[in-house]
Amino acid sequence: MELEKFSYDNKVVKYFIVATVIFGIVGMLVGLTLAIQLFYPVFNFEIPYTTFGRIRPLHTNAIIFAFVGNAMFAGVYYSMQRLLKTRMFSDALSWINFWGWQLIILAAAITLPLGITTSKEYAELEWPIDIAITLIWVVFGINMIGTILKRREKHMYVAIWFYIATFVTVAVLHVVNSFEMPVTLFKSYSWYAGVQDALVQWWYGHNAVAFFLTTPFLGLMYYYLPKAANRPVYSYKLSIIHFWSLIFIYIWAGPHHLLYTSLPNWAQSLGVVFSVMLIAPSWGGMLNGLLTLRGAWDKVREDPILKFMVVAVTAYGMSTFEGPMLSLKNVNAIAHFTDWIIAHVHIGGLGWNGFLTFGMLYFLIPKMWGTKLFSIRLANTHFWLGTLGIIIYALPMYVAGVTQSLMWKEFNSEGFLEYKNFLETVVQILPLYMLRAVGGFLYLVGAFIMTYNLIKTGAQGTFIPNEDAEAAPLEKAPKQVETGWHSVLERKPVIFTVLTLIAIFIGGVIEMVPTFLIESNVPTIASVKPYTPLELHGRDIYIREGCVGCHSQMVRPFRSETERYGEYSKAGEFVYAHPFLWGSKRTGPDLHRVGKKYPNSWHYYHMLEPGVVSAGSIMPPYPWLYTSSIDKAATAGKITALRIIGVPYAEGYEEIANTDLDEQAESITTSLKEEDGIEIAKEAEIIALIAYLQRLGTDIKVQGETTASN
Repeated sequence: MELEKFSYDNKVVKYFIVATVIFGIVGMLVGLTLAIQLFYPVFNFEIPYTTFGRIRPLHTNAIIFAFVGNAMFAGVYYSMQRLLKTRMFSDALSWINFWGWQLIILAAAITLPLGITTSKEYAELEWPIDIAITLIWVVFGINMIGTILKRREKHMYVAIWFYIATFVTVAVLHVVNSFEMPVTLFKSYSWYAGVQDALVQWWYGHNAVAFFLTTPFLGLMYYYLPKAANRPVYSYKLSIIHFWSLIFIYIWAGPHHLLYTSLPNWAQSLGVVFSVMLIAPSWGGMLNGLLTLRGAWDKVREDPILKFMVVAVTAYGMSTFEGPMLSLKNVNAIAHFTDWIIAHVHIGGLGWNGFLTFGMLYFLIPKMWGTKLFSIRLANTHFWLGTLGIIIYALPMYVAGVTQSLMWKEFNSEGFLEYKNFLETVVQILPLYMLRAVGGFLYLVGAFIMTYNLIKTGAQGTFIPNEDAEAAPLEKAPKQVETGWHSVLERKPVIFTVLTLIAIFIGGVIEMVPTFLIESNVPTIASVKPYTPLELHGRDIYIREGCVGCHSQMVRPFRSETERYGEYSKAGEFVYAHPFLWGSKRTGPDLHRVGKKYPNSWHYYHMLEPGVVSAGSIMPPYPWLYTSSIDKAATAGKITALRIIGVPYAEGYEEIANTDLDEQAESITTSLKEEDGIEIAKEAEIIALIAYLQRLGTDIKVQGETTASN
């Protein structure tokens, strides 16, 4: 049979690689800034755009979607062409994918420091950007499926399976989680509220980790690790088991982020069971990767590419063992809301995603430029700096996490909390925060060394934009029956994609549908009323400033928490919370019962000078809240939008909402003036924030009456 000549598109891969390196360094720099802010708060430069709350989502989005996302596209576009023996389906779609993704990243980099956010973890971007993400993801999917359909290779290799699962599942996750009611171009409210919003968010959030940070990189592992080692994958059968069990089980695990919360117990239990089951397929994949290196371990000693990949796969194994362990209720009771979770996340991010990306880049650049790596010594230096950075980052966070939990829960001999002041538990771990910053710095230095090495590598070679190749055209399937059901399935990409979709749908549907349709899952509380217009503005300011990044609003049913904060949180208290604000980390205390705990003046001074009100506080000041005014013109739109999605504001209330707003604001400013001699405009943002904070957790304290603010 005559061979067909064609070429592989390396140019788009090159551009994705450049973007990977640039955004990786930017994301790490932001992360280092955050790490320093936790023990040196003035490092926010006392401007709104660089506070911890605003740039924390910038860091997570830059690393996940800019650094890891671009690395994924680079790895997929390079490997897919060679696995399928064809050029990508459409060069135009490839470039739309590239430039569209970079514009999305740019939009995120602009909007998040401005406080334009939904507050939902890993899904902070507002609705116009969500739509753009959807469109670009569809472009990527069309390009990928089109390439598969025009392939010259009969069977789809295992890496392709994981690429398909990534495309299908991320599309479903993003669309379902992004149902929002727009208020303006830069503001929306989640369609879901409270318990339902929390369930959907962590169904998305955990599986964003699963299907954006894990499955595509498993696909990359299955391609680049055997290539670098010059060995075949250890076990084809294990690959099959690994793939199907992973994508089926992973989708169920989201509720383990919500243990001991107001989520129904049956949903929590499902999350625990399937999280523990995840150990098997995850470790199956890890072992399949490591055992591929049988007979090549002598090469590992010499080859920095394999060193990076071995540590990456090992970090994957560590993370996927630790995750199920953290989902056990007795372990979660200790670890949740602490820095232990931060350590867990970064073992995966720095070790698995970071190191596999570094190994892939060291593999690709010499091949695409037709040369050898500029310096093996520099690559090895990068490896050891990165490894040391991960260790110095993670170990202090494990210690900090356990220390926090023990201090939060400790009672003295008289039966009272040993550390009543939450701040004592923060001050105790500040040296560990300093060590974390050192680890992050070492990791960043390693990334700079890699950048220099890759630039010098490219400079000594010549880039090959279109790499010549040839292969026989794909023949029609022979009529004889093939052995092995999966072998047959690999020839049918459309059916394969549909089965993947079914596999990931089952868990999501079983967990979410009952939570939405069975009323007993979210019992209503008569005294819980919608937020007043002023409180609503205050809540939006709270979201804008990223307060949820440091403060939870979920008192768990532990004696240590009810003693410290008050009555544990009930599902019915959050029925009007669009979005939910339960949080995932307590750098500061829980705020769900803070309402009426302090006078208005305390909140006034605390937001102005936290370190003066609470000596040793690492919370930054917010002076702009005192000079900026709330946008009363937006009140009507907010009320209308919330009514559409189920909040029972009366018809026409938006017309008089600002009257109620003024009355409540006047009440707060009057109390500040009369009690403490504080004079401030009633339109100041701090007044709205005080109103919101004073409302938190007070609804269930009402006995036989409604609050004046309602």
